[in-house]
Amino acid sequence: MLGGAGLMSLAAMPAFAKISVQSPASAGFTAAGVADLNAQMHALVDQQKLAGVVTLLARKGKVVNLDAYGKQDASAPAPMAVDSIFRIASMTKPIVGVAMMQLWEQGRWKLDDPVARHIPEFAGLKVKTAAGLVDQTRPMTMAQLMSHTAGFGTSGVYEAAKVNLRETDLQGMVDKLAALPLESQPGTDWAYGPCVDLQGYVVQKLSGKSLDRYLQDHLFTPLKMPDTQFWVDPAKTARAVRIHTYDAAGKIVPTESRMATSPPRFLSGGGGLWSTAPDYYRFCQALLQGGELDGARILKPDTVKLMRKSVLEPGVGVDLYGPVQKGLGFGMDFAVNERPAESGLPHGQDTYWWGGAFGTWFWIDPAHDIVFVGMIQNLRGSIPGAGTPDVRTISPKAVYAALADRKA
Repeated sequence: MLGGAGLMSLAAMPAFAKISVQSPASAGFTAAGVADLNAQMHALVDQQKLAGVVTLLARKGKVVNLDAYGKQDASAPAPMAVDSIFRIASMTKPIVGVAMMQLWEQGRWKLDDPVARHIPEFAGLKVKTAAGLVDQTRPMTMAQLMSHTAGFGTSGVYEAAKVNLRETDLQGMVDKLAALPLESQPGTDWAYGPCVDLQGYVVQKLSGKSLDRYLQDHLFTPLKMPDTQFWVDPAKTARAVRIHTYDAAGKIVPTESRMATSPPRFLSGGGGLWSTAPDYYRFCQALLQGGELDGARILKPDTVKLMRKSVLEPGVGVDLYGPVQKGLGFGMDFAVNERPAESGLPHGQDTYWWGGAFGTWFWIDPAHDIVFVGMIQNLRGSIPGAGTPDVRTISPKAVYAALADRKA
């Protein structure tokens, strides 16, 4: 119920207010299959495995399911709503990747540029080996910075060394990394660390704008994403979802949940944004449509295709939570389902995606013209075996089972 929505200007209206939910059949889904998707999500809430969940499913530009169930806070009465605001953590990364590719289209940088051309502090960084420090075999490139293969360590490496890269601001992060050796030769290892925070630094340097201002001007305003930023507007805090964890019995309970209500000092391109399912859908739909939505073009079609083309060198695999995930490549801030027969995933060829540490997830499937966005808010919510239900496996199985005209 959008009480008072008529008093708002169209530009100020929440994105979800303009979403018209169509019948599943109009986009080639069965109504029973979509109902089953919702039933499975709702059961996780009823079983107290999740406090609440929001899901959005679209195909051929038609939203056929927009569902909110449960509570924003398991200990409070406020219900989950389709416009509830979530910490999207690493789902920030693809947004910053698009910002980088906008600047790439303008000729501000090239994929084979040495990173030191844009971050001079990184010139001549040594590489850590068992035999001591050595020179880089080849200087790290911007393509490697865009794909977590630039040679930096994982986030855990810096945490173990008690190096807080996000302690001050983006320049402070660069200065700290400039004083440390690389963990591997550029291009030889996929390591999930500071690369996209560094991309945010590059966006600021090349555009002359702060990262929050750049994203607002070039993505959030054109795509009509009013609830996406590095902080929550004080007038919207009642819509912010609390972080949850599990008690000794495995029951969902709220935990400490900090909330920025003004611009933070460290603007994390790797994980700092808040958003809603409808806002993030608009970002995804623009990419699915070749970089354009409702007359607003954010990228050229060929640039979108480039972002979902793997740039990993032979023998380098995506190993976020342990073993290398077979069949996957990694492009510009997206994982890519390059070889579905090998990955065993139900998503179509060249589906691309990423997820957030608190459990938020999405995928864009160009083969089947599908966008899916899911929002939950759990501590360690993306880590397999850490308590959170495997919604990233449950949801695609249900979605593709519901697809009546699936392609091979």
